[in-house]
Amino acid sequence: MTDRLTIAFAQLSASVGDLAGNADAILAARAKAAGADLLVTPELSVVGYPPEDLVLKPAFVAAARQQVERLAAATATSGPALLVGAPWAEEGHVYNVMAMLDGGRIAGITRKHDLPNYGTFDEKRVFAAGPLPGPLVFRGVRLGVPICEDIWSPEVCECLAETGAELLIAPNGSPFELGKDDIRLNVAVARVVETGLPLAYLNRAGGQDELVFDGASFVLNATRTLAHQLPMWDDEVRLTHWQRGPQGWHCTPGEITAADDELAAIYHAMLVGLRDYVNRNRFPGVVLGLSGGIDSALSAAVAVDALGADRVWCVMMPSPFTSNESLDDAAQCAAMLGCRLDTVRIEPAMTAFDTMLAPLFDGRQRDIAEENIQSRIRGLTLMGLSNKFGPMLLTTGNKSEMSVGYATIYGDMAGGYSVLKDLYKTTVFRVSEWRNANTPRLSIGPAGPVMPVRVITKPPTAELRENQKDEDSLPPYDLLDRILYGLVEQERSASDLVAEGLDAATVARIERLLYIAEYKRRQAPPGVKIGRRNFGRDRRYPISNAFRTA
Repeated sequence: MTDRLTIAFAQLSASVGDLAGNADAILAARAKAAGADLLVTPELSVVGYPPEDLVLKPAFVAAARQQVERLAAATATSGPALLVGAPWAEEGHVYNVMAMLDGGRIAGITRKHDLPNYGTFDEKRVFAAGPLPGPLVFRGVRLGVPICEDIWSPEVCECLAETGAELLIAPNGSPFELGKDDIRLNVAVARVVETGLPLAYLNRAGGQDELVFDGASFVLNATRTLAHQLPMWDDEVRLTHWQRGPQGWHCTPGEITAADDELAAIYHAMLVGLRDYVNRNRFPGVVLGLSGGIDSALSAAVAVDALGADRVWCVMMPSPFTSNESLDDAAQCAAMLGCRLDTVRIEPAMTAFDTMLAPLFDGRQRDIAEENIQSRIRGLTLMGLSNKFGPMLLTTGNKSEMSVGYATIYGDMAGGYSVLKDLYKTTVFRVSEWRNANTPRLSIGPAGPVMPVRVITKPPTAELRENQKDEDSLPPYDLLDRILYGLVEQERSASDLVAEGLDAATVARIERLLYIAEYKRRQAPPGVKIGRRNFGRDRRYPISNAFRTA
């Protein structure tokens, strides 16, 4: 039995399905952790999180086991033992486990007990729940290893404490969500208070499809004091030093890295999500329509900050309704970002469609059909460039628009990814102002402002007809977003919002638009999750739906 331990925590960004690459990253982290007794990695670090239905493939689970055995063999040489996460097949079931690898062998396994099945999580679909766990013994020290959801209620940690655990190590795959860092800390403090044990919380970093993982791992001593705080977003290997005393195990205090504020966190989430999506899917870069409006300007800024200006291609596609102001703002925005800007005029295609459809449209007034054709011409143009040259088409719509269907399916909704998908329009304004005043820490784009001030201050418009403004079709965005936040994020009824003084007819109209746009959202590209109820994994509504609360 030892009275001292050096435990290294590897806050890593694993790539789902890249089993050999993830194992290599764990071995690289082990090399960095020279002098440590044990290196701990996040939940399912061998396969990446969340692996979803890949777990249902026996070949996937078998390949993961091979990598775990490869990692175990590596511990036969000098260096720290490993605690790694993987799916594990046993007696006809597959478990979410942490494997203790020491002395060249698999020295112990602990299985996740509490499988989350809400919001972005559906682990009960692919994993079996393990029994209430006991500690893993390492160098004579009894380590309690609650896996992610296991710490969100008292049961597992209480069981570990009652069965002799001396300290708690909680590997996680916890996606970013605004305000979640405080919630995690409060949950961890509660487990420390209940058990009287110190707790190390290790989270993964990086992006995976619509989810981003912010890292922000930490260590709490039994006194509830913060001993270590790792940075948000970064991969890092942090060595921590532990000593057994009369009151149990204590971690020597180390570096405390401050968390991002709200707007910095939103921006970094979009940056990391886009960067990892583009790179892991091996796109050479992105192409997007730059209209002179705020949504495309912010999308372009995130892309340049994430990928570099040389991997971002902007295209202005003016119509007869495009103002000179928009042309100037798009040109200035591209110049400030340092990225390529080309112009493709769409009037010839508009004329061609008018001619093609004239026999069928004859006698009818021009209306939204012709407006949507313009949007679809732009989508077709951008997809043509994507197909011809390889960059992924970046979609630029925001959550306010997607909530009420103020977007054209197969038009401005076309694309492979959307960084603004979970940002309401009012937040788009705030984040744009923040980016003009700040250079994100992770940015590889230019310092200083990235868009003309006029892009932020002018009234939003789709410019699909003369003198068009968004507020011709929608309530002012301050009001719209207040209604949507209640209906979407809080799942409140229309009558609840009316009781707070909102206009009944307006709320009823927005609720109706929200529900009837579900079919569009089902066909929208993935995008970064920012809040607690993103469209897709968090909020799953039927398309055919007659229920209303107004």
